[in-house]
Amino acid sequence: MTILGHTLDILDGLVKEVVLVIGYYGGDIVKKFGSSYKHLRITYVHQTRSLGTGHALLTAKPKLHQKFLVLNGDDFYAREDIKKCLLKFPCVLVKKVSCPSRFGIITSQDGAMKTIVEKPVKDIGNLANTGLYFLDWEIFSTKFKKSKRGELEIPQALAEFAQQRKLYLVEANEWWPISYPWDLLAVNAELLAQQAFSFKGAVIEGNVHLKKKKKIVIGENALIKSGTYIEGPVWIGEGSVVGPNSYLRPGTFLGNNCHLGAGVKVENSIIGEGTYLAHLSCLGDSIIGRRCNIEAGTVFANLRFDEETIKVKVRGKLIDTGRRKFGAVLGDEVKTGVNSSIMPGVLIAARAVIPPASLIKNNFGKIYDEKK
Repeated sequence: MTILGHTLDILDGLVKEVVLVIGYYGGDIVKKFGSSYKHLRITYVHQTRSLGTGHALLTAKPKLHQKFLVLNGDDFYAREDIKKCLLKFPCVLVKKVSCPSRFGIITSQDGAMKTIVEKPVKDIGNLANTGLYFLDWEIFSTKFKKSKRGELEIPQALAEFAQQRKLYLVEANEWWPISYPWDLLAVNAELLAQQAFSFKGAVIEGNVHLKKKKKIVIGENALIKSGTYIEGPVWIGEGSVVGPNSYLRPGTFLGNNCHLGAGVKVENSIIGEGTYLAHLSCLGDSIIGRRCNIEAGTVFANLRFDEETIKVKVRGKLIDTGRRKFGAVLGDEVKTGVNSSIMPGVLIAARAVIPPASLIKNNFGKIYDEKK
């Protein structure tokens, strides 16, 4: 299941139509969901350049009705929280957070929004903006101004809007923001925990051990070879091949048409479709893009010797993941040579080629917008 698929599931029955603003890999989204999904009509608007959330909303404006919900496409929301928002117009969904400096923090007065401060340095509260709003066309009467990042952003328009009209705050019970790649691991674990087992059309050879079988999904035409041990919750996509003698631990998501060779170990990781992990590779707490080729004996380390939390260099700054265990993030079509080792917290750019017997300690390849 995708995050966008989950969002459409929870919107089904609450709204009749969804407008999706698409850009990067937008064609894949159109191909997957088409013009309808369950009881929802889907309209697509193409954002040719990613110029901020405000720009995305302005791009969608011609397709919007008088009243509309706005949601981040890559965040994890709960159906009950959206239902609460639909009963409180106009409103912003907020969530109490333990690390306010990571988010846009909303200050309130009498249950309504007063102002919003992006990633505050001072203590002004802990009500984070979740990126979910119930608004009407009046929001477009405010001026969308460029932020310090040079983007048009919705929060700045909301701050002006809140000075003119009461904008209610609704507190969320559940919200999983995707601010950084490693945030996907927590959401992935949540989605996998909710799944019901299915092996329809899969081929499972003898001597395959399935632990917590009710939390394992194996897609159609997938092949699980002899000696493989799978411990749910695990998702194995259609047409994928696993083993022989591989070990898949909880939290593993394997996309469609992947291939794990003999003796491969994977735990708590997301592996994109069409990716190949050759024999004796070891992968933990990592995110691997689509159509990657991980050659034999590649090891992804996911734990520091001093057991401190893993830090990742993002746009020239070290960001603390808050995770004691975290491996690497690989873009699409990465290739690693045999017997490569990748240290914790490393980002590997799309289409990067890592030579055999390499030790990768720092970000590798041309990382988008990375300051050297």
